[in-house]
Order: sequence, then structure tokens, then C-alpha cells
Amino acid sequence: MRRRVVLLAALSALLLPGRAAAGGPSLQIGAAEDAVQKLTLVQSKAELDLLKLAGLSSVRVTATWRPGETAPSADDATRLGSVVGAAALDGFGVYVSVSQFGSGTTPLTDRAQSDFAHYAASIAAQFPTLRAIIVGNEPNLNRFWLPQFNPDGSDAAAPAFESLLAKTYDAIKAVRPKLEVIGVALSPRGGDNPNSIRLTHSPTTFIRDLGAAYRASGRTTPIMDAIGFHPYGDNSSQAPTVPHTNSTSIGIADYGKLVSLLGEAFDGTAQPGSTLPIFYDEYGVESAIPTAESRFYTGTEKMTTQPVDETTQASYYRTALALAFCQPNVAGVMVFHAIDESTLDGWQSGLYYADGTPKSSLPGVRDAFAQVRRGVIAHCDGLQLTPKLRYLLWPRAAQLQHGRIIVAFACDIDCRYDARVARQTRTGVAVGGVKTTVTFPKRVAKGTYRVRLMLTAPVNPGPSRRRQSPPLSVPGSS
Repeated sequence: MRRRVVLLAALSALLLPGRAAAGGPSLQIGAAEDAVQKLTLVQSKAELDLLKLAGLSSVRVTATWRPGETAPSADDATRLGSVVGAAALDGFGVYVSVSQFGSGTTPLTDRAQSDFAHYAASIAAQFPTLRAIIVGNEPNLNRFWLPQFNPDGSDAAAPAFESLLAKTYDAIKAVRPKLEVIGVALSPRGGDNPNSIRLTHSPTTFIRDLGAAYRASGRTTPIMDAIGFHPYGDNSSQAPTVPHTNSTSIGIADYGKLVSLLGEAFDGTAQPGSTLPIFYDEYGVESAIPTAESRFYTGTEKMTTQPVDETTQASYYRTALALAFCQPNVAGVMVFHAIDESTLDGWQSGLYYADGTPKSSLPGVRDAFAQVRRGVIAHCDGLQLTPKLRYLLWPRAAQLQHGRIIVAFACDIDCRYDARVARQTRTGVAVGGVKTTVTFPKRVAKGTYRVRLMLTAPVNPGPSRRRQSPPLSVPGSS
């Protein structure tokens, strides 16, 4: 009960005043998972099927640019093609994250940035079914981008990345004007200290400096259609409801801070800020590996990780999804990973162990994914949902011949139904996406009738959807 109260309080506090919408059931749910990149479509589909069984519907894979490249190598293109082909068979959306390999190959010169931009654009052109391209990966960290600071201590990373993002945005839009470009993919924390051993920037500073660089450029067109963000906790034991009120870090519970920073950086320019869609393209909670599965792993777990038991992992993933569901600008959440890395100094945040067997957390997380799509994972202040009909079948002539009134329908989300005919009423709750059949118990006499059907969202109700049948002629019972 205490956990439920904390979650409800967090959901209410995180909504910004005056907003009347929320991420809701349209939230994209997927996994950041390179294990699906294989040399053949059959191999990719085998991996992607595991994601589908976990209830996921999209996948983010990476493409690594190397200096001098203007297009993926033949081998890399084959692997991407295998993923795209398998995704088409499984009904998955595919996101490709394009970045360089570590800070040693940071594209800083005009030539390097132009090559990088053409590399990303070639992927957009070669794979027309992609959902989006993500440009960059945690450029506020020295692991992925150097230099972070100029000799005078000012920010070197954000202005250089702004230049790269602008060039890449233009190159992608030149070949695929409608393809979504997601920018930055920021780490949730950093140090902002040019004299530190580890040179990093906090997302708070990086966003402000990115906005300053954009304004200084004089650009009159956007540099991204959405922003990528990695809202990891400080460690895996930290619940996603914990806010970073007095620090420059940003987690899922700091949604209001993130939106305010984006507004401060970009509002009033051609680049949307406080209305910019947010894509959580990485979020992971590591679980401890049981002894029975330890033979599939190597190395040693980092002391700072603080993995949790699988019950807590499932709870944290569910809570994170509930929070994102109620955040108006959030467009998607990608779990990092679906399948554990086998080296313990990597990430054991999957729903499957490294050998592909499911963890005990999988059923609960899969149910949470389904509840997002069904619109019932959380109640959100200001969110009003109206069910849509995916299927509707009024009574057929053979049924009417015997005075039977039977209605079949399916809503896109969970819906409370009220069906009425000839002074008979049937009510209940239908599960989203599942065919529901309503049979009126009493046969009706000879005559003409109309069935009235009213559908309402049970958790986040908005205006009801109403349907009325055409005149139904009952000739009499036999």
C-alpha cells in the first residue's frame, strides 16, 4: 500500500500544470538490443521472437560509424537488413542509433561530420521502413565524446555535437523528409568539472549549452524531431520514483525538470523545446544472477551496480512504464536489454538470461507492457481516453430469425461497455484488442429494434464512443 501511495503521488507531481494530455497507450514499447543483429534473417528472427514473446513491439539497434565511412560496410548492412526483414515478419518497428565507436573517433572536423551525416543518411535511404534514426550516444560523457572541455574550462562537447546533429539532420531529411530524427541520447548524469579525472557534463549543463550553440548558429530550422534520453537510476537499487531535486542528474521522476530545461534551451527558436517529444531509448534495471544460471556468465559484477532480485526488477520496470505513461511529451521507452549480456561487468538488465531462458520477472513486465497498450497501467490527471473500435459485428440475420440479439466487438484499449436493446442492458469491461461477444439473455418478439452500444475507458475516461445499429428486423421466433 505504501508503494502504491508513493507511485500515485509521483504520478500527480510529475505532470506539468496546464497540460491535458499524456503519453498514454500510444507509448512505443521496445528494447535496445543488438543481439538481434545477425548475418541471416532466420537468425535475427529467432532473437526477435524472444522480444515478441516478452510483449515488446519495437527494437533499437546500433550502427557504428568509423572515420572515413559514408555508408555502412557490406557486413553491417547485411546485419541491419536481417533485422529489418525479421521485424517486418514480426510486426516490429525498428530504430537505428548511429554513433561513433567511443571518444577516440569523435567526428570533430567538417569533413568527419559530413562523412558521419552521409553515413546516417545512407541508412535512412537503404532501409525505408525504419521508424526513426537516433543521432549520437551520450555525448556528455568522455567515454563517447572528447574533448568535453575547452582549455578555458568551457563546454567543448555540446557546441561540437550541435554542429554534428544539424548536419546529420539535414542529410537525413534530404533523402527521407518524413523520417523522425531523434537527437543526443543523453546520459542522466555527469560531473561538469574540467579538473576531474573523468571529464563529463551533466544533462542539465549539456542541454543548456546545446541550446546556446543552436541559438548562436543562427539556424532557422530544427536539429531534431525528438530528444533521446537515458533515465537510468544512480544504481539498479534506486527506484524510478526517486527524483533528483537537488542535483543536475535527471531520471524518469525528473520529467518536469527535463521539459523545463528543453524549454529554456530552445523555446522561441525554430527548434521545439518544451513541446519536444522525449524518447527514453535506454532504461535498465540489473537483476542478480542465481547460482543455477551462473555458468552462462563470466567476469565479476561491478560493486556500484547494486543489482536487485527479479521481483524488484519487474516492479521497477512496471513503475517506470507507469510514470512514462503519464508524462505528456514521452513518446517511447526502450528497455536495455531484453537479453542479458554474458559478461558480468556488462548489463544483466534483460528479461531473459544470457542463455535465452526467461527470468521470473518476465511475466510481470510483459503484463505491464500490455497494460500500457490497453491504457490501464496508471491513472493520469488530465489524460482522457476514448476507445476506438477495431471490430464491430451487429446481430446477423440467422440470429434475428430466432429473436436472438448478439453483438461482437473489440476495442483498441480496455473499454467499459453498456449495450442496450428492447429494455435489456448488458454491461461489463472488455480487454483491449480482444474480441468480446455480448449476448442478451432474453429473446425479443417480432418487431424492429436498434442496439445501442456505449464504450468508455475504465481508468482514464474521456468522452464515450457511441454506436447504434441499423434497424434490425426480427420476423419472429421458431
